[in-house]
Amino acid sequence: MSHTSPPLSSYVESWTPGPLTDDDPLPPGPVAAVSALLDLPEAVAAAGEEVPPLWHWFYFLRWPAQRALGPDGHPSGGRFLPPVPDRQRMFAGGRCEILRPLRLGAPAQRVRSLGSVTPKSGRTGEMLFVTERHEVRQDGEPCLVEEQDLVYRSGRSQASGRPATPTADAGNAGDAGDPAGSVDAAEPAAEGPWQLRLRPDPTLLFRFSALTANAHRIHYDTPYAREQEGYPGLVVHGPLLALLMLELARREAPERRVRTLSYRLRRPVFVGEPLLADGAPSGGTARMHIATRGGTRHATAEVTFA
Repeated sequence: MSHTSPPLSSYVESWTPGPLTDDDPLPPGPVAAVSALLDLPEAVAAAGEEVPPLWHWFYFLRWPAQRALGPDGHPSGGRFLPPVPDRQRMFAGGRCEILRPLRLGAPAQRVRSLGSVTPKSGRTGEMLFVTERHEVRQDGEPCLVEEQDLVYRSGRSQASGRPATPTADAGNAGDAGDPAGSVDAAEPAAEGPWQLRLRPDPTLLFRFSALTANAHRIHYDTPYAREQEGYPGLVVHGPLLALLMLELARREAPERRVRTLSYRLRRPVFVGEPLLADGAPSGGTARMHIATRGGTRHATAEVTFA
């Protein structure tokens, strides 16, 4: 006799978490560490200078107790984690409006709140789309408003014990290809005038995990990534892909201030794959993407300049 699982919407009908406030002094250390991670000759900002777009991700970090982590390395509970069984998390994208740049070394406050919860059914099954809203202030004034789109699934395949579709903190919520495919080391071809090439290795992924307090095992535990999640190797962080696209604008148009940005994470990138952050300006905007073998686009982004 078969049993039908209740829809995901039934688990979140009364789920209304309240806002959560965090404080951070924004010390120069994380900016210097990320600058070193990207092989920059010096820290991109010192105390009193502007924090680059999205680099606030290296602040307001949460370090849960070890016993609070689930088998995949993610926290097993939390204010904004939907109460669905056997939860599988995917980071799909986001948007950010920068009202005024954050200044390094000045205390800041972040308020996190639940933006929306939307159950959807796709070709790979039922999904729960959750949007978190973040507002960051300095000196009592709003500096940026950010929305992050997260996708959750429930349950694992009865046949293999693996997820019904591979999870991707790197963001394959959209149209991921064959996760068990082989990694092709062919260099992607450039399209736009803005270019940044990188071949992520395990050390880079480990350091990025540490800088973002991310303990998801798909980024550092190869046997887990292959045997439990069905990937061919370690998965490159989705936030790292987004930051690499924004790095194009910071390096190629340093005199222009980013006012708004949006990004979408489409397909996972795996360790050892040569990737290309490619972009082109057009008037008051710029479009960027991450490509690997055969020109496959794994992430896209767009910025508008002030």
